[in-house]
Amino acid sequence: MQRPLQIVLRDMPPSDAVETHIREKMEKLESFYSHIIGGKVTVELAGKHKHQGKLFNVRVDITVPGSELVVNRDMHEDLYVALRDAFDAAKRQLEDYGRRQRGDVKFHEGELHGHVARIFSEGFGFIETADGREFYFNRDNLAGADFERLDVGNEVQFLSEPAGEGLQAKRVSVGKHHYPG
Repeated sequence: MQRPLQIVLRDMPPSDAVETHIREKMEKLESFYSHIIGGKVTVELAGKHKHQGKLFNVRVDITVPGSELVVNRDMHEDLYVALRDAFDAAKRQLEDYGRRQRGDVKFHEGELHGHVARIFSEGFGFIETADGREFYFNRDNLAGADFERLDVGNEVQFLSEPAGEGLQAKRVSVGKHHYPG
């Protein structure tokens, strides 16, 4: 990496073991994709959930030539599992980015599947796919669904479209969909 790795631990005590684990995970990513410019890993203790104990959020930001890859893994009780999942998703994003860079894949995609990750009362929200990518959508992007009846966790199917600040979901349909195997 051209820039030093930044590690931020929020609402939790400093831990050499956690920082070492994060550095090792980032080194593995770097050995997999050598053009990483910089990285930042944020681990946050989200506090106590009603039905579970302490929950950890992990966010991995990776700067690569011409782009920024972001993985945000929410709410897991085991910090090391949360880190593993976040870095696995980061590796998948790096693989996709490398293929696009080499021209191995075309830029358009078919229908994607995911779940509603966040909803805001102002009429917009975010969908997360299984590989950790997030897509913005608003009430106008829904196909045959009422925005006020959406819940976090609803399964959705949609098309992807590049937008000004990232990826946007269009033609979002809600309901049980069969995920490609």
